[in-house]
Amino acid sequence: MAALLASGVGFPLAGISRARAQEFTDTQRAEIVKIVRDALKQDPSILREAVVALQADDGERDKIASRAAVAAARDNLITPNDPIGGNPHGNVTIVEFFDVRCPYCRKLEPEMTELLAGDHDVRLVYKDLPILGPASVIGTKALLAAQKQNAYEKLRDVVMRMPPDITRAGIETEAKKLGLDTPRLLHDMDDPSIQQQIDANLHLAQRLNIQGTPAMIVGDEMLPGAVDAGELKQAVAEARAAKK
Repeated sequence: MAALLASGVGFPLAGISRARAQEFTDTQRAEIVKIVRDALKQDPSILREAVVALQADDGERDKIASRAAVAAARDNLITPNDPIGGNPHGNVTIVEFFDVRCPYCRKLEPEMTELLAGDHDVRLVYKDLPILGPASVIGTKALLAAQKQNAYEKLRDVVMRMPPDITRAGIETEAKKLGLDTPRLLHDMDDPSIQQQIDANLHLAQRLNIQGTPAMIVGDEMLPGAVDAGELKQAVAEARAAKK
């Protein structure tokens, strides 16, 4: 009802609080409901405008809550253990939460590649978030183990194109093709420090109220879901401008 009033219809309830509305008699309330119904029959677009207004309000509230969560987690957002892509000294940072099996994360790959190829002043921080089952955990542990051999992105490029049913055997095969120290990689996958890093990422995602992957933080803004290169470029430009 509040959104209907905000659409400019000018119903008798405009400007009246919930407490005041409760003071109406049954007859008055019935008359008000009739007015609303008649107005909707005469112009159904009112309802559509009300829904749009509600969605806009919800979106703005979500943005405000998201910015507050990012600000609160700022000191823990990036750690020395995080894998880094792009320019490690870039003046804009993108923090990407992803799952190696997530189809939308995989869809984002060429868009991110295009952005980094055209803007050499962006730092990309990877946050591995294995939320899609045991195969995701295997893939994530393999990437973080490869990081110990300075081969995180090399293996990531392969894993993100592998069939989603990732296995240790499949990881071993691909690691050998890449020339990695495979026995060391398989051993490091079970290093407790890797599980600790995964747990830290999951905890951080919870603090940020991340509901799924991919999710990116660019400056102070959260970008939930897959976006295209144009949207990424705009977010980076806005973050860069905000720093001036």
